[in-house]
Amino acid sequence: MLTHHPLLAPYQPSAGDPFDAVKAAHLLNRAGFGGTPQEIEHVRAIGPQAAVDELLDFPDLPAEEQNPDDVPDLSAIAGIPKTFRDLQLQLAGKTPDEQKTLRMAFNMANNDILMAAMQWWMNRMAHGPSPLQEKLALFWHGHFTTSAKDERMAALMWNQNELLRRHAAGNFGKMVHAISRDPAMLDYLNNTQNRKEHANENYARELMELFTLGIGHYSENDVKQGARAFTGWSHDGDQYIFRAPQHDYGVKSYLGHIGDFNGDDVVNIILQTPACAPFISTEIYRWFVADEVDPKLAEAMASILRDNNYELRPLLRTILSSRVFYASQTIGAQIKCPVQLVVGSARLLDVTLPPQRAVVATLTQMGQVPFMPPNVRGWMGGRTWINTGTIFARYNAGVWLTGGDSSGFLKGRLRAKDTKIVDSRPGGQDSVQFDPAQPAHPNGEQIVDDWLARLIQRPVDPAQRSILIDALKNRDDVRSIRNLVQLITAMPEYQLC
Repeated sequence: MLTHHPLLAPYQPSAGDPFDAVKAAHLLNRAGFGGTPQEIEHVRAIGPQAAVDELLDFPDLPAEEQNPDDVPDLSAIAGIPKTFRDLQLQLAGKTPDEQKTLRMAFNMANNDILMAAMQWWMNRMAHGPSPLQEKLALFWHGHFTTSAKDERMAALMWNQNELLRRHAAGNFGKMVHAISRDPAMLDYLNNTQNRKEHANENYARELMELFTLGIGHYSENDVKQGARAFTGWSHDGDQYIFRAPQHDYGVKSYLGHIGDFNGDDVVNIILQTPACAPFISTEIYRWFVADEVDPKLAEAMASILRDNNYELRPLLRTILSSRVFYASQTIGAQIKCPVQLVVGSARLLDVTLPPQRAVVATLTQMGQVPFMPPNVRGWMGGRTWINTGTIFARYNAGVWLTGGDSSGFLKGRLRAKDTKIVDSRPGGQDSVQFDPAQPAHPNGEQIVDDWLARLIQRPVDPAQRSILIDALKNRDDVRSIRNLVQLITAMPEYQLC
């Protein structure tokens, strides 16, 4: 079995290939949401290995256990039903008008919870204590997909987000066991409807196809037998429950194994299947490094994962410290996902994100709203982020987040779920307050170079640099510098990291 691959060898800085500010910024972009000049200098000074260790040094705990004071305001949850059965009980005996009022109150409270969780998470990505933990939580959210458009209990979406945070860099096997019991997942893939008389195959299929093995590594019979193993797995409110009378206790034949299997047995069999480790290693590699993965490289990563009993940190440390991670063709070659574009801009510009309804409106235009993946496959990512329908929204978001007026493009009609109009005009309630500091040295070329280093974080074409210098015309007033920054965020290079 392949255990080593030259591309996974640790990157060793040298005189000809130093660990400079460009590489330090690259690490902070891929393993987080970008770095400020001070953070980049810190990472450069301590070196690549120590920097990765520092990024991975976060507790395997949900946010509420890390800091009970740093959680979203879910006060709207008080008094609303935790399940639709509870909702029906509250509606029982009420007049049609009373039922309508109760449903409206429930829907408003549910939307408040969802918006609060979204805003909290995006602020934590932008300014929180553990950027790699949040980058991994975003990855797992797109991998173990659940959408608030289908899971209508927003509090369960928040609980799942905490589950992903707890297991973000922990043990993959334990995470699969946990997500198989997660109420939001059980709802989303209909396992609450999975009974021995009428087995529902949705979760059993996606568990193999999308979560652990990939297409071609299981049969339709495995789907049917796996569904039987998960019969009776359900939840009551926000708690997993096993409904024993609904479980099929018969003998199953699953992925070459025979026995009276339950859901946990199925997960354990999957983890022993040769295709599992390469599949999840490849998904992680694509998130952090590049879309194309050589099969030998995938198997080398799989060996690391298997040798460490599916613990994720050794694999993450290897990838983020590797030669391929710092290769010239890797740096600046990944299209920023919309969340990275918005969150990273807020981080690099040191601005506060506007109200979530405005952020949701912008992210909707770009095709990625947290807690709302488009389908069970999640976001496809890569080149699908940019097309004729999203590119102007991406450029417009850069203008908006640098304090500009985006209403000319938005036409005042972008709406979030609460249907309130987004007012992104300068000084409007959803505008972003961005006031660049007065430069210490009012030199046009230096101002341009400083902002390119802060936002693009790698060399740009000299002709583009000259255009920016000419546009600034050696002025150093706030308005001119703001316009310069908006021009930089509209550069194609700003869409990449």
